[in-house]
Amino acid sequence: MLLEYLPIFIFLVFAIIFAGIMLAIGFTFGANNPDSEKNSPYECGFEAFEDSRMKFDIRYYLVAILFIIFDLEIAFLFPWAIVVHQIGLVGLVAMAIFLLILVVGFIYEWKKGALEWD
Repeated sequence: MLLEYLPIFIFLVFAIIFAGIMLAIGFTFGANNPDSEKNSPYECGFEAFEDSRMKFDIRYYLVAILFIIFDLEIAFLFPWAIVVHQIGLVGLVAMAIFLLILVVGFIYEWKKGALEWD
């Protein structure tokens, strides 16, 4: 029974060794010239400074959430594209309705100014 897992174990060992070699090459031959701009934390669309309870602009998070929503909805197109010939006209109409709802939502967000960045 354990013999069935041997290829997975060999693959994991090879992956760990290969990753270690790549990291060693990067640290050995890579340029190391840090400056204050490179070492500064930047995650949220604004510079980190002073108090963590300060007011901040929410637009960065709105754009990020909109991207995730549309990205996940577009991900539904890939399985549909694989089986479009098998599901026929019903699947085509269902995807057309789905895309119509997606476009209406996108136009609504565009008109509301959610995609504007001042």
